[in-house]
Amino acid sequence: MKTRTAEKIIPPPPVHFVGDGFRVHNFIPGVYPLTMARMDPFILLDYNSKFYFSPTDKPRGVGVHPHRGFETVSIAYKGRIAHHDSFGNSGVIGEGDVQWMTASSGLLHKEYHEKEFARAGGDFHMVQIWVNLPAKDKMSPPKYQPVTNDQMGKYLLHGDQGIIEVIAGSYHETKGPASTFTPMTLMNARLNAGGKADFEFPSHYNTAALIIEGRVLVNGSVKAPADNFVLFANDGEQFTIEAEEDSIVLILSGEPIMEPIAAHGPFVMNTRTEIYQAFDDVENGKFGYLED
Repeated sequence: MKTRTAEKIIPPPPVHFVGDGFRVHNFIPGVYPLTMARMDPFILLDYNSKFYFSPTDKPRGVGVHPHRGFETVSIAYKGRIAHHDSFGNSGVIGEGDVQWMTASSGLLHKEYHEKEFARAGGDFHMVQIWVNLPAKDKMSPPKYQPVTNDQMGKYLLHGDQGIIEVIAGSYHETKGPASTFTPMTLMNARLNAGGKADFEFPSHYNTAALIIEGRVLVNGSVKAPADNFVLFANDGEQFTIEAEEDSIVLILSGEPIMEPIAAHGPFVMNTRTEIYQAFDDVENGKFGYLED
């Protein structure tokens, strides 16, 4: 096996707000070379680095909006997120939990700070990833996969070095609960200071790491501090992450779908014609109804 090179360490780009509740750095596709094609099947990554929101009686968030053609994966590290959709689904993503929403053929959705968290205020820290779907699955029925932290696969590193939380895919035969349409792995490496973990993925899988907390060494020498994004080259299979202090690292790796991507706002399809159809379907009520 060959070592996979850390191609680039990318600091967080300037923040912008999504609605009034998500203060994000857009890494994918907002920073070169993290285009949708380069990071396929991961076509968006918004990172809300740790930020204090003051108490309020009116929860902050994002109002009603449509999605079609992909999945959203929301990971909460601090704070709590509530959501509703036009199919009657609702829930709360607690600290350490994940919501894996398959929008596929289309729905209306809203998400905002959970009511009690909003009233108390506090640190808010989360990631949202958009995962592309292959053409054959883009019009499949929408579904949800709520993944609580205690449902994740847990792999204990020897010698009290830390723990790997597997959301999807597997780590040394420890499997995550989330099902995926194409092969991919998504996991949190929670490493104690001095802890080290090895990772191995096929060289053609597009692979990255986001340093959620702490400071790490990649492959023993490349420094990556908190809130930085590590892009790996497709030149090998193995790499290591070693924590210089207590750290949390989000690891993502997936087989590229290698299909045309037509993206416009909340729609990700294969052709412009399909994008126009999505707008028409929203206008004609085919995504259902959801009160703002």
